[in-house]
Amino acid sequence: MMLESSSVLLFIVFLLLFISLLCVVLIRKNGTAALIWHEIIKEKITNFIMNQSKEQRILNFVLQNAVRGDPCSVMETIDKYCSEKEWAMNVGDVKGVILDKTVEEINPKVALELGTYCGYSAVRIARLLKAGSRLLTVEFNPEFAAIAKQMIEFAGVQDKVKLLEGPSEVIIPQLKKKYEVDTLDFVFLDHWKDRYAPDTILLQECSLLRKGSVLLADNIIFPGAPEFVKYIRNNPRFQCRTYPSHLEYMKVQDAMEKAVFLG
Repeated sequence: MMLESSSVLLFIVFLLLFISLLCVVLIRKNGTAALIWHEIIKEKITNFIMNQSKEQRILNFVLQNAVRGDPCSVMETIDKYCSEKEWAMNVGDVKGVILDKTVEEINPKVALELGTYCGYSAVRIARLLKAGSRLLTVEFNPEFAAIAKQMIEFAGVQDKVKLLEGPSEVIIPQLKKKYEVDTLDFVFLDHWKDRYAPDTILLQECSLLRKGSVLLADNIIFPGAPEFVKYIRNNPRFQCRTYPSHLEYMKVQDAMEKAVFLG
């Protein structure tokens, strides 16, 4: 009887180990499972226990471990935290290289980022801008905007970055008169995916794109921006190129879409 009970207990232990291993594999390989785990389950539990947001924890880690005034140190510290401690929706180190190369190719005088989040990509873009160039970055969430402001200042790129708080559909029409933007050389789309297409249309309606303006959109596969992809690839006014990659800090398939405005 005892031998039988031990065998059942051993079977249950192995079954639980197998299920745990399966869950780990699913989280690493399946984007939906990963986001449910990181963004809903793990983050909510950690927020409750520590009584602070994940974004505040990322900022605190940077303030304690990165070098003030060194954008690369700030980026590397965020990447370290998000790959080893808590996943976060930055563009990340792998797709960040695609972003870097695009910015370096364009050498923009005026750039726009839609979706600041914690300021990672704003720092990444700003560090590559030449003297006299500027980045306008738009964030809807007030808490994220406050975190990003501190991150940008700590990285030492605040002179090149202006953070605009509010919804993109409200701020984009204000860019010409309120923020003295003639046209945009570069636009990085990394906000709500269902806003990619309407905001691209809005940029054209507001005459903010010139011949040669470049749009770079993140996460076109996961979480996905199907309306934007369909619109941009079937629009004769844009020349498109896809950069296959994977979701930040994961092995989930993703890609970035580069679209050059032909006028």
